[in-house]
Amino acid sequence: MVSELAGTLTKTKIDVDALRSEFYHPSSAPLAVKFGTSGHRGQLGAGFCALHARAIAQAVARLHKEQNIAGPIMVGGDTRLMSRDTAHLCAEVLAGNGLTVIMPEMPLPTPVFSFEIISGRASASLNGTASHNPPQDMGLKYNPSNGGPADAALTSLIEKYANEYMARPEEIKSISLDEARAQGLVREADVVTPYVEALSRFVDFKRIAASPLKFAVHPLGGSSLAFYKAIKEKYQLNNMDIVSEIQDPTFYFIPIDHDGKIRMDPSSKYPMSPLIKFVEDGTYDFAGASDPDADRFGCATKKGGLIPPNHALCVMADYLYRRHKVRDAYSIGRTLGTTALLDRIAAGLGLKLDEVNVGFKYFVEGIVKRKYVLAGEESAGMSVSGWTPEKDGILAVCLLMEIMAVEGDIADLYNRLTETYGKPYYTRVDVPTNDETKKRIKKLSAADFETLHKVAGERVTRVRDTDGIKIYLQSSWFLVRPSGTENIVKIYAETFVSQEHLERLIEAAKELLLK
Repeated sequence: MVSELAGTLTKTKIDVDALRSEFYHPSSAPLAVKFGTSGHRGQLGAGFCALHARAIAQAVARLHKEQNIAGPIMVGGDTRLMSRDTAHLCAEVLAGNGLTVIMPEMPLPTPVFSFEIISGRASASLNGTASHNPPQDMGLKYNPSNGGPADAALTSLIEKYANEYMARPEEIKSISLDEARAQGLVREADVVTPYVEALSRFVDFKRIAASPLKFAVHPLGGSSLAFYKAIKEKYQLNNMDIVSEIQDPTFYFIPIDHDGKIRMDPSSKYPMSPLIKFVEDGTYDFAGASDPDADRFGCATKKGGLIPPNHALCVMADYLYRRHKVRDAYSIGRTLGTTALLDRIAAGLGLKLDEVNVGFKYFVEGIVKRKYVLAGEESAGMSVSGWTPEKDGILAVCLLMEIMAVEGDIADLYNRLTETYGKPYYTRVDVPTNDETKKRIKKLSAADFETLHKVAGERVTRVRDTDGIKIYLQSSWFLVRPSGTENIVKIYAETFVSQEHLERLIEAAKELLLK
């Protein structure tokens, strides 16, 4: 159910002092480190505090020493309340262990950490962010030497080591930031210039600058602001306005999301409502946004309003291939819950299609090996081969501006694709549930559905059990995945039949797996 506050600005001011106090002096015992693909995240206090940051940094220092990983570690964070403090604590611990740290001026986007690693200027990174989560949340993410999200083997080891230090904090080594700088163990670096210059390998900024269209970008209070400013200046984009330069850790200026929380999600119509208004009233032809750590993208256009991420991914994949933007790549990559229209586009272009489990880490090897024309996920993440093996919302927004300038409105281009390949009807539904149901679904395998031959009037062609249960039908599919952090089950569904058939799929998924 949508909150009555959705789309409005908050009237309740977040108590910044109280949250800062919780970070340094939690009112209850800190929870154990749970280090996944996106690192460790939690609400400031017991969920994420100074001890978590220090323990994780010590774990990373131990990992680098044990595995003889040479080279500096890049440390930083986005615009969240305790991102800067988290970065400073990590730098002090890494330096205390004799490791060299690059700590550029903050805030910093997630894809820039990845870019610095693949450019050979850093061996790994620690990034203080909780992405587009509510302002009360904080997190710390590790990217290893390939520049992408850490795999399960690495995150399990970091989690194990970090929890040992949570129990024995006296074993954490650190020196003050001033001392670390004096010893040359912590140094700054310009990371804006090389990243912005390199973007021109994939984005034709001259075509954007020459366009009569009017473009808007909104950092949503996040770390992309300095980078959009540099892009505007370097490429003389006089037709691109940065419509908000506010950076405040309470994010009071972002409209409340569907559930009554402030969430800086560029794919949600509620936080994006000011940008949607810009294109609806004709102020701009295109309005793009990235979330606080700039790994996700969103956009609205004059003809299409808010563009669903699946639609944007399809348009970008088709454009990138036809315009020879990604040389030697031979495949499109998508996650399990992402639109199957990409499969049809790949076939039409003579490309392979790789379907991977949910999580950008499953694209890393393919991006590094220059396999993907585009790798994308329905939650508004994408990258391309030859670029960062990490989601990049800045790249996506700039590429979408180029497409608008060269070929027309994203909505029109998507509609043309559906005329060629068929029109999909897609949705994702979050169903409240309990731990028992989630555990039961996790135990299911494809073998449990051997006698299932027909669903919603269509023949079952395949069942996949690598990440939840995905059932493929003749011209549709649905995926049921238990959430790893909340008591909900996510149902993704898509059909090329009709909206009514989509509703039948959702009901069939609930009947099969939730009752």
